[in-house]
Amino acid sequence: MQAPSWETAIREYELYLRVERAMADNSRQAYMRDVHRYAGFAQSTLQCSSPEDMSLEKIRMFLSFLVEKCLLNERSLARNISSIRSFHGFLLLDEWVSHDPSERLELPRFSKKLPQLLSVAEIEALLAAIQPADRHALRNKAIVEVLYACGLRVSELVNLQRSGVFFEEGFVQIMGKGRKERLIPIGEPALNALRTYYHEQRLQQPAAHGHEAFVFLNNRGRRLSRVMIFQLVKQLATRAGIQKPISPHSFRHAFATHLIEGGADLRAVQEMLGHESITTTEIYLHLNREYLREVVALYHPRK
Repeated sequence: MQAPSWETAIREYELYLRVERAMADNSRQAYMRDVHRYAGFAQSTLQCSSPEDMSLEKIRMFLSFLVEKCLLNERSLARNISSIRSFHGFLLLDEWVSHDPSERLELPRFSKKLPQLLSVAEIEALLAAIQPADRHALRNKAIVEVLYACGLRVSELVNLQRSGVFFEEGFVQIMGKGRKERLIPIGEPALNALRTYYHEQRLQQPAAHGHEAFVFLNNRGRRLSRVMIFQLVKQLATRAGIQKPISPHSFRHAFATHLIEGGADLRAVQEMLGHESITTTEIYLHLNREYLREVVALYHPRK
């Protein structure tokens, strides 16, 4: 077996992620950045001309470099380890190499950090902070309403298609991670905000070539970027006087937590969030203490 070059190995791995695993673009790009940096270190510092030359000790040297020189936090380090393990696992599975040096590489253990939870009152304050005189007021209100009503990831929001909004049925169709589709019901306030924006503004706005299918557009008629959504949320939080750090993901967390607090089934929430494993959904079970006290007071036989 002839050892593959790093260039060949990386090219085949990228094809595997894109075609066989159908990995979402953002995830695939993050994995490829990690693998490119890993390969660069292996060639320039360790003088390894092929992934076949790598060992567990050499991988640990790279990880030390990430911590000491690149100052990566534990979550970024964990993703790099996942990328390296996936890369070497693929090469062994496809018989490009004779061994997997990452086989005994363990992921660091750390506690899951919950995003800041938005209360219903705070979400109302964010909506009230949208200035009617702003020419994008209808669009921005629809964005906030849809984020909270559907629990979307920011990437799912910016990629929402016109063909994926079913006004009469009250559903939106989302293309989630791994290009998996799901249908999510959308409540009346969000549906009304989306309908108003769509008919009064979106249909009248010329779209740039290649961006005609997207629901939310910027001034130039192009799909909104993830950064623009982050900036919008931070701007509204400042206007609303909300001092705790929030992001678009805070609406997803609020969506799930408020549903569970209201008695929704965890499996139903899992399906709407698009989680493969219910273990991921269980992070949203960290409810506030007052609510837990109320549950005990209402339902425990020896209260």
